[in-house]
Amino acid sequence: MLLVAAGGAAIWGVSTRTRALAVVTQETHEMAVPTVAVVRPSTGSAPQEITLPGTMMAFTDAPIYARTNGYLKRWFADIGTRVKAGQQLAEIDTPELDQQLLQARADLNTAQANAHLAQTTAERYRDLIKSDSVSRQDLDNANGGLEAREAAVESARANVRRLEQLQAFRRIEAPFDGVVTARNTDIGALIDSGSNARELFHVANVSRLRVFINVPQVYSRAARAGLKADVTLKEFPGRRFTGTVARTSNAIDVASRTLLTEIDVDNAKGELLPGSYADVHIALPAPAATLKLPVDALIFKTDGLQVAIVGAGNQIALVTVTAGRDFGDSVEILSGLTGTEQIVVNPPDSLAQGQVVRIAPARPAAAGANK
Repeated sequence: MLLVAAGGAAIWGVSTRTRALAVVTQETHEMAVPTVAVVRPSTGSAPQEITLPGTMMAFTDAPIYARTNGYLKRWFADIGTRVKAGQQLAEIDTPELDQQLLQARADLNTAQANAHLAQTTAERYRDLIKSDSVSRQDLDNANGGLEAREAAVESARANVRRLEQLQAFRRIEAPFDGVVTARNTDIGALIDSGSNARELFHVANVSRLRVFINVPQVYSRAARAGLKADVTLKEFPGRRFTGTVARTSNAIDVASRTLLTEIDVDNAKGELLPGSYADVHIALPAPAATLKLPVDALIFKTDGLQVAIVGAGNQIALVTVTAGRDFGDSVEILSGLTGTEQIVVNPPDSLAQGQVVRIAPARPAAAGANK
C-alpha cells in the first residue's frame, strides 16, 4: 500500500510540474507576441488650396550707371521719389569731354576744308583733261585724293557724333516709370563709366509686382498660367490681394523638388512693397478623396516613408506610402493605402515584416469626446 501511495504521489507531482511548465511556456510565447494599438485611415476631402511662402519683387527693377566720366553737378531725385520715363535724375559735369568735343569739331572743319580743296582740284583736272592739258594719271590722282578727303570728313563727323552722344549721357534719366529706391551719389562725387563704375541710382516699377513661390512637386500641376492666386500679408490682416499665375520655370528644381512659379499682382495704389514676405494661396484642381493618418503611425526608414499594417493572421506588413500635406498631428497620404487597413500606432523599432502581433482592445471614448 505504501508503495502504491508513493507511486501515485510521484505521478501526481510529475503531472503537476508538467502542467505548470506548459502554462509557463504558453505565457512566455504569449508575452513574446507584442501588443500593438491600431487605427484605420480617416477619409477627408482634399484641401481646397495650398498656402506657400513667397517673396514680392518689383515688376521692373534696374540699377542706373553713368555712361560718361566727370563729376556730379546736381541731382534731382532722392529715395522714394516717383519718376516718369525720361525724367532727369542727375546731371554730370564733363569738362574733359567738352574739350574733346571741341577738338573733334575743329578736326571736322579741317577735314571739310581739305575735302573742298580736293574737290576743286579734281573738278579743274576734269576740265583740263578735255584738252589733254594734263595726263590721265594726274586726273586719277586728283579723284583719289578727293575720295580720301571725303572719307576723312566722314570719319571726323562720326567722331563728333560719338562725343556728342557721350556728352548727352551727362544727363542721367529714368528708364521707365517707377520709384527711386536708392541714391548712392552726391554733388561733387567722381563719376566713372569704366570698370570702376558704381551704381548711382536704383529705380523700380512698383505699380505691378512679381511674387515668386516654390510649389512642391506633388502640387506642380496646380500651378497653371492664368490661374487666380490670392496674396496675404501680416500687415494687412483680413485682406487678400488678387494675383494671377503668370509663368512657371517648367522644370522641377533637383535640390528642392519644387517648381519656381511667378504670380503677378496689381499694385496701382502702391500699398505693397517689393522685398516683402507674403503668403500665396493657390486653389487646387477638383477635390478628390484623400486619406489621413496620425503622425505617430509613420515609420521613417532609408527605404522611404512606411506604415505597419496588421494583415491576415495578425501578421505585420510594412508598406511604403507617399505623404502629401502635413496638418500637424496628421499627414495626408496620397498613395499606398486603400483606407481599409489597420495601421499600427507608435510602432516599435523592432517591428519586422511578417511578425505576429496582438491587437490591443480599443480604448473607450472619453466622456466629452463626442461633445
